[in-house]
Amino acid sequence: MKQDIQTIADIKILVDQFYSTVRQDNLLGPIFQERIQDNWGIHLEKMYRFWQTILLDEHTYFGSPFPPHIPLPIEAKHFDQWLLLFEATVDRLYTGEKADEAKWRAQKMAQMFQFKKEYFNANPKKKPLI
Repeated sequence: MKQDIQTIADIKILVDQFYSTVRQDNLLGPIFQERIQDNWGIHLEKMYRFWQTILLDEHTYFGSPFPPHIPLPIEAKHFDQWLLLFEATVDRLYTGEKADEAKWRAQKMAQMFQFKKEYFNANPKKKPLI
């Protein structure tokens, strides 16, 4: 029986399985691989801390998640696919309030990143606040 997301161990399972799926995805995999290359361990650690901060209210992530996405060749279809894979991973692994919150936060993050990406693409002289 599935449980809710409760611990950093749960976050690690979610992040590891999600990014395993992303790496195999025909649309997202090449973009992630080009950007991350052989630094998957560093990226995954950062994602553990990010989701731990967001979902468990344990403040271990300090940074600005949007700026690294500005130069990436991504658009609406990429955000849609990212969200589809993330929600499917959450649903496969977990159920409950935190699982629902993870999906809700991912939806909001995808929307915000997409809007900000479109804005900075249309206004290349603008720089995001970090």
